[in-house]
Amino acid sequence: MLQLLRSVPRAVGSAVAGLRAAAPSQPFRQLLQPAFRPCARPFGLLSVRTGSVQLPGLLQPRGPCACGCGCGRLHTEGDKAFVDFLSDEIKEEKKIQKYKSLPKMSGGWDLEVNGTEAKLVRKIAGEKITVTFNINNSIPPPYDGEEEPSQGQKVEEQEPELTSTPNFVVEVIKDGSKKALVLDCHYPEDEVGQEEEDQSDIFSIKEVSFQPTEESDWKDTNYTLNTDSLDWALYDHLMDFLADRGVDNTFADELVELSTALEHREYITFLEDLKGFVKSQ
Repeated sequence: MLQLLRSVPRAVGSAVAGLRAAAPSQPFRQLLQPAFRPCARPFGLLSVRTGSVQLPGLLQPRGPCACGCGCGRLHTEGDKAFVDFLSDEIKEEKKIQKYKSLPKMSGGWDLEVNGTEAKLVRKIAGEKITVTFNINNSIPPPYDGEEEPSQGQKVEEQEPELTSTPNFVVEVIKDGSKKALVLDCHYPEDEVGQEEEDQSDIFSIKEVSFQPTEESDWKDTNYTLNTDSLDWALYDHLMDFLADRGVDNTFADELVELSTALEHREYITFLEDLKGFVKSQ
């Protein structure tokens, strides 16, 4: 009986070996790979044929240029209309341009222009006075005091003249001093363009501080005097201090003319750059 039980595993092993020999062997790595699936969508559907003319395929990118110039850049009818508008706008702006070159300031001020920033420098009796301003955002919004014309009423074609009234900073440095007196000035909106009989100031001092002359960047940690709550006697002395150094109403008027001319010139340059950018091929 024991010998019969020992012969059973051998018989089963021989039968399994026979089955393996009869069936073709498949590698184990191949069993882990996904089964092949034939493409259910024929490649012919990716392009549509109408007669003998083949339409562009769905996967074929269309070129941005439709005018046939072959530049490969985007051209639209809107761009063409935009360029035509800019051309007309530039012509009109050049017609009304008051100054072909920047006006000069009286009083011996030297002008330095760097883009939208301008700097006026004057040296007198051991002092250096520097006035800096930037024309960006220097045109105040139009005055809304007048009533809008009713329907059917004719509107005057002549547009109001735009005036640039930038904030400006006056910096006074004495020879041998390590401190600069800095006065932040601005044009009050309710006084710009008004002509009154009394000699009121057309600009005002907003803040006053001392800043080190050795450093290009001023420190916010230095004490700054706000003139809103300042004693009027002290404020009048500060205005007289500026007037003695050439920063008075005459200077402020000329600064408006200079800033307006510079702003208009930069505006025309911007329009020309914008036209060239849109038109570029």
